[in-house]
Amino acid sequence: MSLLRLGPAAEYIGGTVAALLATWPADPSARTDDEWSALRAALPEGTGSATIRSRTRQITGYLGVYGRPPADLCELEGPPAVARQVSLAAADRQQVAVDRVDDRIVRVWSQLPMCAAPVSYRDWVWHAFDVVLPAIVPAGVKVCTPTLRPGDGKVRVDLPWQTPHTPPRLDGHTRALGVDWGVNTLLTATVADLDPDGTVVVQGRPLRFDATGVSAKLVRLRRHREHLNTKVDHVIRLRDGRPAHTPAEQALTAKLVLLKAEHSAVCARIRHLNKALAWSAARWLVDQATAVGATVIYVEDLATLEGRGGSRSLNRRISGAVRGTVFTAIAHLAAKEGAAVVTVPARGTSSGCPRCGGAVKHVKTPQRSVAGYRWATCSCGLSMDRDHAAAQRIAARGLANQAKTRRGRNGNAAIRTATDTPVRHRTRRPTPAATIPPLRDRRKTVPTPKQTRPATVKTSRLLPLRRQVPAPADSPSRSAGQRPAGRTPQDTNPQGPVSQVPHTIPTTAPRHPHRVRGAALGRGFHRHVHATPVTNRDGSTSRTSGLPRIA
Repeated sequence: MSLLRLGPAAEYIGGTVAALLATWPADPSARTDDEWSALRAALPEGTGSATIRSRTRQITGYLGVYGRPPADLCELEGPPAVARQVSLAAADRQQVAVDRVDDRIVRVWSQLPMCAAPVSYRDWVWHAFDVVLPAIVPAGVKVCTPTLRPGDGKVRVDLPWQTPHTPPRLDGHTRALGVDWGVNTLLTATVADLDPDGTVVVQGRPLRFDATGVSAKLVRLRRHREHLNTKVDHVIRLRDGRPAHTPAEQALTAKLVLLKAEHSAVCARIRHLNKALAWSAARWLVDQATAVGATVIYVEDLATLEGRGGSRSLNRRISGAVRGTVFTAIAHLAAKEGAAVVTVPARGTSSGCPRCGGAVKHVKTPQRSVAGYRWATCSCGLSMDRDHAAAQRIAARGLANQAKTRRGRNGNAAIRTATDTPVRHRTRRPTPAATIPPLRDRRKTVPTPKQTRPATVKTSRLLPLRRQVPAPADSPSRSAGQRPAGRTPQDTNPQGPVSQVPHTIPTTAPRHPHRVRGAALGRGFHRHVHATPVTNRDGSTSRTSGLPRIA
């Protein structure tokens, strides 16, 4: 099969594999300078080091299994797994037609054969079915040929539509949004401006999309999935060792069906949560860029970043598939707003100082100068959050190298090689003197005035104290005196509905519900996603702008 018929991506990968096989060295882990020169000359233009290393490991693994090198990409890669689908876009207008009935209904006509071996046009009959469009599809767009995906007793329709779109410009930007991927915080962004003299000025306010709670949930779901997978393998081994058609074998088969169903449900839950998290983060980031008037979003390219060992959990968190979905969602939503999305090289964004360009020291906190991850300090006086410093460096790297922006084969804009430029922080405006409250005169030159106290006593927000509740008027007088302080006796068999026993709630101290700092639980995409509110350029904040939502 020709690689040209598979598309430009397969052609590019096939050229990379062919170049590696043509210049395969004696020791692929330690190439000489001449071997590297020959390989670079044979590789396609724009091939990165990460692609070379990953394909080299793939070919090495093939050699270890089969004892010979593969012939080409088709032999190196296994057969693709394609889901059940009917791509009507592969047919021409003589077999498929799409008509727009009204704003909400689309009628699809398809000519299908009436027998197994049609020989004339009389063996073909036109069939029609209506598709109800969702509310997100605009009324005046052009609807394209759909793709049908049968499964679970239903037929799902992938119906694309086209809207006129002008690609945003890649250079000439004066305000940008620099975004850094984080391990604990998913996205950290900052606003940067390009002055006429070429200086990059950044704002000191970081923008964060903290999804630590959702990440912890995903980790728990992955552990549960692996535990179920282990149990499935164990039950399969037990079932295979039992005689067929016995009660023990049938019981194990029934248990295996339940475990596989639960495993599929957990996998679906992980996929849905990843997708919701990715689109919510992308929607938040594009809203921030629109609110501050940024015309470009610079994101570091993690395709060139590799896990160097050290920690398997760190490598797994860095290489999460959710980041690819986030980038795709950002590019899709930013195109609607007319903003460009450009990737910049990721090397050195967290290890360099955005002010002077020197090496930074990563510590735990500003007060604890021991080795850590969260905080970055430099000899020039820099002391800020590590992700915030990296976002400033990414924004400066993108604004200073706008002329080097190019579009790749897939249409994504990227800066392949970039030079760093120092950033300058915007000076804060002086606070007006009228807003500064006067200092309290604490000199003892006059007698201390008496303080007026409120007549009422501060009580609990839930239930008042027992001694503050007035006795009912019809209560009989007690000759034995006042009952000592303590819990109020309760009736063991109360008459009528009782919502809650009063003495189960402390009446002496107020109860404060658990609130994560700076969070509004129960609102937005997820109750444990904490994002910086979207503030408009005039300083106003809408009622729902700070809520993480799904696009």
